[in-house]
Amino acid sequence: MAQNSIQKKNWGTLDIKPDDGQMIKPAETIDIVGVEGLTLQDKRVWNALIANAFGPDMRDVDRDFKIDLTPLRANHNGNERVDDTIERLMKTIARCKMPNGSVTRFQLLGGNNMGDPMRPRGELTYSFDKRLIEVLRDSISFGKLELSVMAAFNSKYALALYEHVSRRVNLKHVWMQEYTIDQFRDVLGVGEGQLKAFGNLKQRAIIPALEEVNYWAPFRITLSFQKTGQRVTKLIMNWIPKDKEGRAKARAELEKSKAGRKARMEGIQETVVILQADTAIDAQGNDLFSNNDPTAK
Repeated sequence: MAQNSIQKKNWGTLDIKPDDGQMIKPAETIDIVGVEGLTLQDKRVWNALIANAFGPDMRDVDRDFKIDLTPLRANHNGNERVDDTIERLMKTIARCKMPNGSVTRFQLLGGNNMGDPMRPRGELTYSFDKRLIEVLRDSISFGKLELSVMAAFNSKYALALYEHVSRRVNLKHVWMQEYTIDQFRDVLGVGEGQLKAFGNLKQRAIIPALEEVNYWAPFRITLSFQKTGQRVTKLIMNWIPKDKEGRAKARAELEKSKAGRKARMEGIQETVVILQADTAIDAQGNDLFSNNDPTAK
């Protein structure tokens, strides 16, 4: 699942045709901050709006797009929750760091019109912020996201981590990245003032995200923690595509009924070890380099 660069002149991310069961998401809509207040369903709706509009027409700042409300409702019959999500997207200001070092700010969603929320069916007419369109015009970096994988996540942190790695996993000669704690909080979309203690961040955001992504995605992630004294100050993340057998297992699980998924996930014992690190974790959050483990050195 990949980040790619388009080398041909006058071509960019918006000119790519997604394969069946995939969406192309520009990097400028992945590596953003300021979206901490969104729920998992809010993020799914925004992805649906991007996927529906995706293509050369997104370069037009005056373009309106239309989408049926049915796929935006999830498992709810009415449109009330869609209405709430739309307003949260309109109120959310994202920040994207540009290649020249500048920062572009944009609303996730522009003006729109939704049919009567009491009707069982309907259509949303929507637009995107002018600044977002200007950013996407020249985009050449993106992630290919599997729709079935994104639908399987139960954690918004897992979705954020999956998108983040999906645009990097096929980069040549790049298989790891180092983060400060604050940078990794931004990757996961953890809000300021939330999960302030690292132990809480690890157990409630990092571990659930790592576990779900490693289970569903066609790649595997490992994390190691580096300490300054007794305090974790850095995280090192490595990623690698799964082999043929691993990808087949993930696809097979996605095709199974959702019933029993949690039990099947808990029955998988993952071990994550990074050498030359102060601390490493497995998918259950155990510190593999803890002093309490005489074998972990």
